[in-house]
Amino acid sequence: MTRHTPDFLRQRSSNLSLRSLAAANSLSTSRLSSFANPAEFEKKQPMSDAEKAFIVGDLSRCGSPTLCDSCYRDIPDHRTDSIVLRLKDDRSSCSSCKVMSTNPEAFTEPFLKFMQENPTIFHAVGYFTDKAMSLGYTELPARDDWSGKLEAGGKYFVTRNGTSVIAFTVGKAYKPGNGVAMIAGHIDALTARLKPVSNKPTKAGYVQLGVAPYAGGLNETWWDRDLSIGGRVIVRDGSGKTSSKLVKLDWPIAKIPTLAPHFGVGIMGQNNKETEAVPIIGLDNSDISSSTATPAQPLGPVGSFAATQPPRLVKIISKELGIDDYSQIVNWELELFDLQPATVGGLDKEFIFAGRIDDKLCSWAAFEGLLASEANDDDGIIKLVALFDDEEIGSLLRQGARGNFLPSVIERTVESLCGEGKTFGPGVMGQTYAQSFLVSADVTHAVNPNFLGRYLADHTPRLNVGISIAADSNGHMTTDSVSTAIITRVCELSDCTPQVFQIRNDSRSGGTVGPMLSSAMGVKAIDAGMAQLSMHSIRATCGSLDPGLGVKFFKGFLDKWEKVDAEWQ
Repeated sequence: MTRHTPDFLRQRSSNLSLRSLAAANSLSTSRLSSFANPAEFEKKQPMSDAEKAFIVGDLSRCGSPTLCDSCYRDIPDHRTDSIVLRLKDDRSSCSSCKVMSTNPEAFTEPFLKFMQENPTIFHAVGYFTDKAMSLGYTELPARDDWSGKLEAGGKYFVTRNGTSVIAFTVGKAYKPGNGVAMIAGHIDALTARLKPVSNKPTKAGYVQLGVAPYAGGLNETWWDRDLSIGGRVIVRDGSGKTSSKLVKLDWPIAKIPTLAPHFGVGIMGQNNKETEAVPIIGLDNSDISSSTATPAQPLGPVGSFAATQPPRLVKIISKELGIDDYSQIVNWELELFDLQPATVGGLDKEFIFAGRIDDKLCSWAAFEGLLASEANDDDGIIKLVALFDDEEIGSLLRQGARGNFLPSVIERTVESLCGEGKTFGPGVMGQTYAQSFLVSADVTHAVNPNFLGRYLADHTPRLNVGISIAADSNGHMTTDSVSTAIITRVCELSDCTPQVFQIRNDSRSGGTVGPMLSSAMGVKAIDAGMAQLSMHSIRATCGSLDPGLGVKFFKGFLDKWEKVDAEWQ
């Protein structure tokens, strides 16, 4: 750990004294009140704004954060004791204060860390739920009865399949029938997933891995990249208990090699994804070695899952998970990912170069916006963020947006909150949806200077400017004049700069989760997201301020929508 300077230690000693005094005063007050009501002695102190910002901004994982005296006093010791801090009197340089004011620069490094540490959808959902719990959110298991478990002022989250998550807060002044300010996006990204039988015969001394493209994975940008592997492993222990464990390797194990141009057929041959885009993961020259050398034998008995996978890969995954008996691996969902870290780039570090920007960018920013949102006494709505799996392949699975996940969570939430004061039924749900609004948040296309002719004039979003409202004349987007007016007003109140995008008539428009969700629930909606270059490439580009600009907009929508909606009534 970096050595603290004498000035820092003197300042820390002074602040520790202030902390001790505050703690003593708090304890004294609690003891006095406990005679009248002993439960108050055990009541947990509310989280300060500074501590909330410290968690939202992932400051414990971002180098050496700077804290002002006020924030340092308000953040508990256990949050800061294991990291190196810099203390300054200037609030303008305080990392926690920057997060509280949604300064876009404060979110660049946290986003890079998130991208590097959570390469698969399973890891991303784990990150979101862990962070929500650290901020006081309560998990609602879908199997449980929610009756009596939700209350105004509460914070909750629900997951499905470990690949989709919905988190929400209930306003302190909420009444059944009030609306929901919701943001919906997707966490899945183009990838290559291991086949059910991923073991392949050795060819010319190369150990290869059987993979299949998810959405547009294994496209031309995947060749010659440093690929690692991660995902979910289903394990059954000796007692018969089955559980899911996450795994990721921190070194590249796979490569899809191109063909030298000298062979005259192009560096990617015919680009046959079944026969020519097969990753190599090792060498096995036992067929030309001494007679004592033998090929690697399958692990586990015939018919077991482990026997259908590359033996050396099974050993590596088992070692990562601390498994000695390979037969305990019942199954897995593993995928390849580009291991190159997300990083800032450009002359002034104005870019972010990373994999999986589509759509970790909007999903991360939306979730951060919810966690950072305000909780005022007069909040009368539910603020909600829903992040789905399977958008890139049509959203047709139960964890996708076409499933019943979002409507089910909203309906069960309203039912629990109705209590005895209002009868739950189609009437209250119809009222809820009529008073709700959906932001369908997905990345859109930033203008590419090398292909300006491919863009519609005056519909060319730029990086590091702000949210882009996406329109489509054929209903591929939910945007209309009413929703555009609403979001433009939100931007005015939140000091955000909106942009606009629409595809040319001679190009094909993409799709989002917006139309399927807004039509299923009958809610007003808009499509709006951050812009990026190189969509569906294994390595894409956005602005270094875009994660923070996204957080600022999404937080602004959640905090301001109720006010804007009242202006229309």
